[in-house]
Amino acid sequence: MSKISEIKLTFELDDNRVPEKIEWEATDAGFNGKKEAKSVMLSLWDKKENVTLGIDLWTKEMLVDDMNVHFHQVLLKFADTYRRSTKNSEVADMIENFSAGFAKKLELDNKLKG
Repeated sequence: MSKISEIKLTFELDDNRVPEKIEWEATDAGFNGKKEAKSVMLSLWDKKENVTLGIDLWTKEMLVDDMNVHFHQVLLKFADTYRRSTKNSEVADMIENFSAGFAKKLELDNKLKG
């Protein structure tokens, strides 16, 4: 028997359609209720069109320093997901190396530790 799991994203927008608040909840999240987020990056693979569709939104409160850390963590997540899905450690290592260079260029060392 299959199971259905649901993820819900809610965006509160200002008059210019800029996100003021982002909340999410999921049936299998391990907690009840909504959690607030400052940014969301969602990528979907369109099977029919063979193209990636994406939604990238962030609130007015998302600081550039926070966005830099967020992108660094997304890059590391890409490497992990790529490694697990393809078993190609060589390319995953390339993504991790790029991520390390990204962090170094933005001087994220102090921000990542704490």
